[in-house]
Amino acid sequence: MRARGVLLAVLLAATVPTGCARSDPGRSAASLIVEYFAAANAAAGRGPAAQQRFFEATQHPDFRDEPCPLQGITVVSEPAMATLRPDPDWLPAGARQPPRGTSHVVAVTATVHRGQADLGTQIGSEHVVVLDGRAYGFAPCPS
Repeated sequence: MRARGVLLAVLLAATVPTGCARSDPGRSAASLIVEYFAAANAAAGRGPAAQQRFFEATQHPDFRDEPCPLQGITVVSEPAMATLRPDPDWLPAGARQPPRGTSHVVAVTATVHRGQADLGTQIGSEHVVVLDGRAYGFAPCPS
């Protein structure tokens, strides 16, 4: 059970999904971020393979060479949009420079599922980078 708790903590700490399928420079960052979370959660509802495809399609372009297989889980993230704020000094783990675009951070409640079972829920923060009218992110990496 301790191993599962450690896995969950590492996964949720690394969960930084963001992105959006459409590009629209006239839309606000907040609306792009809301749309991203809705699309990510809809993909989770279709299963791990669908959410994996979503994360691959919405991975920030500067970090596409760093895919993370979900290993049969899904992650549902509910953002607390009142906490959304710019985070211009943020660097993804292992990065030497910030991603292109405007980085934002938002508090989320993230729940990890395997099939119909909830493996755990945690409150944390996720980063979203808006670049050229699209919200991008960083797929969670379970270990």
